[in-house]
Amino acid sequence: MPVLKRALDRTPLLHLTVAYRGRTRRLALKLEGHGPSGSVKDRSAVGLVRALHEERPLTPGTVVVESTSGNLGLALTRLLRAVDCTFLAVIDLKTPPVTRRMLEADGARVLVVDEPDGQGGYLLSRLRTVRELLARNPGYRWPNQYENWAAPEVHRTTTGPEITQEAGAELDAVYVPVSTGGTLSGIASHLREYRPDVAPVAVDVRGSLAVAGTAGRRLIPGIGASRPSAFLKGADSYDRLVQVDDVEAIAVCRILAEDLGLALGGSSGCAVRAVVADLENDPAPRGLAVCVAADGGAKYRDTLYSDDWASAQGIAEETAAAKARLRREGLFFTRREPHHLEHRHL
Repeated sequence: MPVLKRALDRTPLLHLTVAYRGRTRRLALKLEGHGPSGSVKDRSAVGLVRALHEERPLTPGTVVVESTSGNLGLALTRLLRAVDCTFLAVIDLKTPPVTRRMLEADGARVLVVDEPDGQGGYLLSRLRTVRELLARNPGYRWPNQYENWAAPEVHRTTTGPEITQEAGAELDAVYVPVSTGGTLSGIASHLREYRPDVAPVAVDVRGSLAVAGTAGRRLIPGIGASRPSAFLKGADSYDRLVQVDDVEAIAVCRILAEDLGLALGGSSGCAVRAVVADLENDPAPRGLAVCVAADGGAKYRDTLYSDDWASAQGIAEETAAAKARLRREGLFFTRREPHHLEHRHL
């Protein structure tokens, strides 16, 4: 499928310095928001669609259904439209309204699940809906991003090599937000083979079961899950786990926007918060930390960056307090070198 060959665009690495509690560390953001549909899921979608097509060719008119928090849905819609197939996105109430409108504008059919799964999210309810749709419609195809190893494989062969090539010898650790776990699994596999000196770090939110922990409230789409990842079972899956508070991650997103004019998605804020936590807990000099910034912040203007949304979620005071505390403790970001990217203002 020629469309797949054109879909894997190289994304830039933005170099920063992070200061916190009188300490500094070199930090770089792998800006996956510069992919064709705006997220790291562009890569996953290529692997999943390729696997579907190799299993049985996708013919015009085929309906492909998948559970998605949003970004994979946007990527699949774009790819499937190019081959005259239809994407049916099973989303939930946490999917940003902007993302839903984008899906529909791009030609996807959208089904919204509104039944919580009892594990802090909607994933299990979405998956049940997908299985019901497949049972009623035998011709539908399901990539199954949660268990299909085609997704980690594409990150092993593209995302991982790009990071090690762009970061160079100073690379010390790669912080990867976890949802399905496919991105981390693929990157870690590349690092184990080619850069065993570099630590793959799993980043998750409290309240998620994706890696470890107990189920609870989760506010940020695109990170965390209501069940353990199928891809992070072995000892080589990652070096260590950093769990972050989602309110603090939102505060970090807002600080990044103030300091750099750069709006990132919530999972990216989680990854950066994990670097800050490590800087606090381990002040020893370290090399370059790379965070996989899974998407940009434009889709989240009315949620993560909105005081009205924070008030509706009951976290306005908590978010303001977290941001003020991080500022008092000296959290600040600066660019390390001129970069070709224009500032991305909210």
